[in-house]
Amino acid sequence: MAAVSLQAQKLTVEKMEADPMDLSASTQLRNDRNGDPCGLVKVQLATVGAQFEGNVIGDVAYKTGEYWVYMNDGAYLLRIKHPNFLPLDLNFRDYGIRKVEGKCVYVLTLVMPQGSAPVQTQKLTINYSPATAMVLIDSKPYQGNGTIEVVLPVGSHDYQVAAVGYETAEGSVKLTAGSPRTVTEDLVATAQQAAVVQQPVQPIVQQPVQQAAPLLPAAPAVETITVNGVSFNMVRVEGGTFQMGSNDSEADSDEKPVHQVTLSTYSIGETEVTQALWYAVMGQRPTSDGSKWESSYGLGDNYPTYRVSWDDCQQFVEKLNQLTGKRFRLPTEAEWEYAARGGNKSRGYKYSGSNRIDDVAVYEENSYKKGSGSSEYGTHRVKTKQANELGLYDMSGNVWEWCQDWYGDYSSNSQTNPTGPSSASLRVYRGGSWDDHARYCRVSTRNWRTPDSRSYDLGLRLAL
Repeated sequence: MAAVSLQAQKLTVEKMEADPMDLSASTQLRNDRNGDPCGLVKVQLATVGAQFEGNVIGDVAYKTGEYWVYMNDGAYLLRIKHPNFLPLDLNFRDYGIRKVEGKCVYVLTLVMPQGSAPVQTQKLTINYSPATAMVLIDSKPYQGNGTIEVVLPVGSHDYQVAAVGYETAEGSVKLTAGSPRTVTEDLVATAQQAAVVQQPVQPIVQQPVQQAAPLLPAAPAVETITVNGVSFNMVRVEGGTFQMGSNDSEADSDEKPVHQVTLSTYSIGETEVTQALWYAVMGQRPTSDGSKWESSYGLGDNYPTYRVSWDDCQQFVEKLNQLTGKRFRLPTEAEWEYAARGGNKSRGYKYSGSNRIDDVAVYEENSYKKGSGSSEYGTHRVKTKQANELGLYDMSGNVWEWCQDWYGDYSSNSQTNPTGPSSASLRVYRGGSWDDHARYCRVSTRNWRTPDSRSYDLGLRLAL
């Protein structure tokens, strides 16, 4: 693969601002060397390979278009280095931020120069075993079947290869314009794993133990799509088999019987459809009177869309497909529940991503204080709570989400890629909302309305 030339170019700052609604610095807390909480600077830059110098605490993670940089309380200087650009020195005070404060989130948006020579790139191939291992390159996850091939900017890149039961391999590789690079990593089994392999015929009776967390997050591939200047992420959900429904004490009768469902691989939205995306596609905002979203229920680009009927969603999907050339749709009810449970990474949580609802959901008890007139009344911005095992946000709480299916009773029979009844009068929606009790935010809870119904707590999430 031929590399292309690059002239000296500069990154520029589009904006830097505090985001008081983003709770990432608290929900994913990191402390400095004195034990004090850090602030989090989310540097939005659509290229890998950046490095950060200053009062940076711990490793910097790259999360699909942005870097998470934790900094000391009191810091205000940051240097950004990238092999394809000149170093950028930032003084936060030039942008109205006197200093970084602990547990606060700041968004720094950088722009790469346009109309210049393209960036030098080169191909990196990583061969690894076992084939089930997870690969991280510059903190970005990749999954393959023993081989990963990526095209990256020339320069140095860090990688990790990890699998449960094996020692993690780490390294750094320098890509040059001259030729592609290939790295091979054969992981070594830990002592416990090796003992199991050496004695396969011995019957082993063990008491159930708590399964250890994986060494690295096994996040699936993420596709970023941009429509009229608004970007959103679709997360690939690997197919599998799960038990749909619930028999627990809070389950309603329509959550039964529990039955086996097998699904093929699909993709689902990382978040609920935001107001910005709806406006980018439809050119107007959906409400009961067709004019505006009520500000008291949450108004802003990064808030979830609400007051949309199932019929409205079909029009939105049709226009989105015309704009993108893709085949978006609403998820089936089975796809929605499988993703909410964490897919084949599920840890069996009651809510989507945790047994502690406050960790993952905006619901009645934490969305507002009744009668207080709080500005937090109603929906919250998407991604203010922790993600589930697949990296999906707000599948419990915030707004209910329409599914593609007609509403009907479950069957006890095993099913493959079910789509619900062939006809009925009601459509399904799932997930609970900011105005609901915790029990309605469980991953198995079902609800229904007529297809033309709209509500202040009902939105959608895309599937592909």
